[in-house]
Amino acid sequence: MTHVEVGDILEVVVTGIASYGIFVQWNENYTGLIHISEISNYFVKSITDYVSLGESILSEVTEVEEESKHLKLSIKNINYKLTPKYGKIRDTKDGFKALQMKLPVWIREKLAELD
Repeated sequence: MTHVEVGDILEVVVTGIASYGIFVQWNENYTGLIHISEISNYFVKSITDYVSLGESILSEVTEVEEESKHLKLSIKNINYKLTPKYGKIRDTKDGFKALQMKLPVWIREKLAELD
């Protein structure tokens, strides 16, 4: 995708963090800013509580400046994290086998709680 429109969800890389926002890069042509007001619907004490330098995240396009190839972005209304906090999800040869084994145990435990 090389054409960008308002509302698009893009995977961007965090290239800088300032007190007022997050600087990002999308492909080789576009840079962007996620202003601190577009990080959360709540008070943001520290931007580093949300992102890290070099991290890839998802962001929503709120404005496109084609001439300067600059994007204004937001993460406050989307699930912007690409990977779980404690590592990447990996495929295993067992697939859903662990769930298949644990589900009956969880059901018995829940039924015991309800009695």
